[in-house]
Amino acid sequence: MTAYTSTVLVPQTKDLGDFAVRRLLPAFPTTMVGPFIFFDHMGPADFAPGSGIDVRPHPHIGLATVTYLFEGNILHRDSLGTVQRISPGDVNWMTAGRGIVHSERTPEEERPRARRMHGIQTWVALPKAHEETAPSFTHVPKANLPLIVRPGVEMRLIAGTAYGQRAPTPAFSEMFYLAVEMRAGSMFELPAEHAQRAAYIVEGEVTIDGVDAAPHHMSVFSADCTVKFRAATPARVMLLGGALMDGGRIIWWNLVASSQHLIEAAKQRWRDRDYPPVPDETEFIPLPER
Repeated sequence: MTAYTSTVLVPQTKDLGDFAVRRLLPAFPTTMVGPFIFFDHMGPADFAPGSGIDVRPHPHIGLATVTYLFEGNILHRDSLGTVQRISPGDVNWMTAGRGIVHSERTPEEERPRARRMHGIQTWVALPKAHEETAPSFTHVPKANLPLIVRPGVEMRLIAGTAYGQRAPTPAFSEMFYLAVEMRAGSMFELPAEHAQRAAYIVEGEVTIDGVDAAPHHMSVFSADCTVKFRAATPARVMLLGGALMDGGRIIWWNLVASSQHLIEAAKQRWRDRDYPPVPDETEFIPLPER
């Protein structure tokens, strides 16, 4: 059966101060693809010597953050005491559950030189049965992620299951998340093994079922169809999706929950500074007015 694209999501550029991102999720009318509720394409951004990323400590609930880099390095710190450097091809998976605080910064030893940062950050909504689970952090090196190979194509499985493989990241629901590298002239097929699926074209000239796919746009596919990708140039594609979530989710600032009650409780905890702090971090971001 030939697939067709039911929705194409257009990026919204967000200026985060140190760098800009292209935000694809949440969008209207597509708020989630499987459990994926937030999708930011960071950069590529060039930093002059002495500058860098400084995302100050902030809270999360009800989700897992998934950071995957193509270029550059980020130092993650959180309220569990985790200090973890993430490099290209590695995965940082942080389960917020009932509440965690973290910061993301350029490593100090890299600030004296010019550098580039480029990557994807996503949020995965946790099922209701797990949205108040204990917070945790998992780092998976690139070498430990399953590699799926087709002629001219390498697919690294970041999380979930795909093509008969399972990633070691601690997913809480049925999902898949793949980073795909394509050589010019290569092709592959995405089978209909997950109920909801989407593709984001990071770079390169790609056709999806013979139709040109615009870079920096996300194509959301109809169910029960195999999808064929071809690359006219070297290309990079992110594939994501999974089972339909167990109900809608509310997003407010960095908080995700299945009920307004959980959002309001988390907001009050942040006002009261009732979250555990990030060790060796003293900055505080006030709760936004909106």
